[in-house]
Amino acid sequence: MADSFNLEIISPAGKVFSGAMKHVRAPGREGSFGVLPGHTPFITPLKVGVIEGTTQSGGNLTVATSGGMAEVHGDRCVILAETAEEKGAIDQERAKASLTRAEKRLTEKAPDLDTERARAAIARAMNRLKVIGG
Repeated sequence: MADSFNLEIISPAGKVFSGAMKHVRAPGREGSFGVLPGHTPFITPLKVGVIEGTTQSGGNLTVATSGGMAEVHGDRCVILAETAEEKGAIDQERAKASLTRAEKRLTEKAPDLDTERARAAIARAMNRLKVIGG
């Protein structure tokens, strides 16, 4: 059995990560799940949360995601994410501003307010801040 597998995280903006991994944990819609080398094949939807893992070289991977799909097959795990940002790429001030705007939209209750969209924006901003410890 191999001691690693290849992980690819792809968002509409492009490839976020590609590399050999020892372990990955991701936020499945039905609950968090982990992937190790030789994992049983499956496909599952993702929710807002954190993708974490240990690279083959022993480094840590931390990525904020707002959902998508994950497929594990053979020696590969492919995550097609709605959005995905590595921890080091998250702009704390931008995330705080996003959170403030979304909260303001909810409290103002404008007649054309899309409540579900505002709540989703809050969840995404809070997740990004959680990832960076802000």
